[in-house]
Amino acid sequence: MNTRIQGCYVAITGASGGIGEKIAIECAKQGAHVILLARREELLATLADRISKDYGVSCYYYPLDVQKLESIQSVFSKIEAEVGQIDILVNNAGFGIFNDVLDSTFDEMKSMFEVNVYGLIASTKMVLPQMIKRKKGHIINIASQAGKIATPKSSLYSASKHAVLGFTNSLRFEVKPSNIYVTSVNPGPIKTNFFNIADKKGDYVKNVERWMLDPNKVARIIVASMLTPKREINLPGWMNAGSTLYQVMPRLFERIAGRAFYKK
Repeated sequence: MNTRIQGCYVAITGASGGIGEKIAIECAKQGAHVILLARREELLATLADRISKDYGVSCYYYPLDVQKLESIQSVFSKIEAEVGQIDILVNNAGFGIFNDVLDSTFDEMKSMFEVNVYGLIASTKMVLPQMIKRKKGHIINIASQAGKIATPKSSLYSASKHAVLGFTNSLRFEVKPSNIYVTSVNPGPIKTNFFNIADKKGDYVKNVERWMLDPNKVARIIVASMLTPKREINLPGWMNAGSTLYQVMPRLFERIAGRAFYKK
């Protein structure tokens, strides 16, 4: 039980399904009030109603496409006017497409960076002024092990997640004097609908299904870290050990594990 977040207001982007939905439910279980943000309003409305009835907390929802920067400003301004403060922001919205760079389109490149990077940064900018004023808050950015280990067919996705990690690590220094926590979450593959877009052929899922993470467990770990100075959450542990070895001895790691990279 994370008593630190009882009564806090937690905003989650990409909250209409997948890991975002699981994080929202877990926050509600711990007594936090939840603000759901995603494109699909009907799914948000259904989830908000379920959370309010099942856990007795306030649950708000706002349609938001983080690819549209002008919408981010208007939606977060509306939240501040109607709900008030946001104590914790979980930047979860994101997507990937597994393709060789030659087969990737300019639109895919543009969209991935607009959602995974620009939308994340813009959402963060909207909540920081109030957090700095109160000298309290937590930014949690859902990155990926792909941001640490670049593999074939994920050049654009890995690049976007490298950017998220760079932003997160720099932001941590910038807001530390204001007592604001900043955490990156770097999971391997999770059993969610992420792969409906990323892996349309299903080959990657078939190859790694046995190692895929349980989204409920991932959500519990993330929520347990809220309002703590946790720098990174890396899941699973064995994959993170691989990424650490990759940073230290990349040539050796690529020679040993290179064949495993071609699972997509």
